[in-house]
Amino acid sequence: QALRQISQRTISTASRRQFENRVHENQKLFQEDNGLPVHLKGGAKDALLYRTTMGLTLFGTIYAVYCLLVSSMPKKPN
Repeated sequence: QALRQISQRTISTASRRQFENRVHENQKLFQEDNGLPVHLKGGAKDALLYRTTMGLTLFGTIYAVYCLLVSSMPKKPN
């Protein structure tokens, strides 16, 4: 029971950081009609993540097709 009191006291008296509520700013950014898809409205970081994801997807697809082609060929006898 003493441990529970110590943990409750630690949690309840811990200083909490005050974060600024930026929901309204983000709503303005993402609802703005600027012709960009929503997954690219975050700026350069979103564009980099999108291009990286598309590159990895393309590489994975090509590698999967290559593996299927290699496995479909009969082995040469030695």
